[in-house]
Amino acid sequence: MARGHWLDPFARSLLEATGQLPRRPNPARRPEPAQTPIEAIQTEEVVERDLLELKLRQDPQRRLQDPSEAQRAAALGWRLDVNRASADDWLRLPGITATQVDLLVRLQRGGVQLSGIDDLERLLELPRSQVLTWEPLLLFRWYGDGAPHSANPRAVDLNHATAAALEQELPQLDAVRRARLLRERQRTPFRDLADLQQRLQWPPALVEELIGKVRFGQGPAGPQLPRSA
Repeated sequence: MARGHWLDPFARSLLEATGQLPRRPNPARRPEPAQTPIEAIQTEEVVERDLLELKLRQDPQRRLQDPSEAQRAAALGWRLDVNRASADDWLRLPGITATQVDLLVRLQRGGVQLSGIDDLERLLELPRSQVLTWEPLLLFRWYGDGAPHSANPRAVDLNHATAAALEQELPQLDAVRRARLLRERQRTPFRDLADLQQRLQWPPALVEELIGKVRFGQGPAGPQLPRSA
């Protein structure tokens, strides 16, 4: 039998530790394989997502700083229920302004709902690129009766359109509503849809139909109603 082969590993380690046998050289360790660029990016993304999760736990109302954080928050499961969101919820979206949030909240209080990302884009007059950064976080649930309206690419200026233009472009407005709109805008031009709904007391379903179909130009209001003799 060859010398030194009869010792089990434990006995050899004990004799080496007490100096009765010379220590064996440690085998060279294989270097760990370097990460590929894709693996490095994936590892960094996991670290950033875990870091964001920790920040959100420490501050549940923390505002998302940029589109990358919005994507990571979506991956963590955070969602914004568009038709039930509070002002604080909206303000967490990167790039949204207080004025835009105010409009959204006032419309929600009036019972108006948004049916999809196109509604949001047209209502806030945002570039498509900005809305798309929010899209992974947005949840569009329709509450109650009624179906989402269909989009119309032409926008009628409710502060300046003539009575004939209103009748032609917005058939959902009957003669009584058109007349009241024309009278009311002479007092003060409408600021936005929420202002119009509050002043004219139109039902939410009607206001929902107008999203994306109307705009509110500034300056003096359009022609007055003809006065009766």
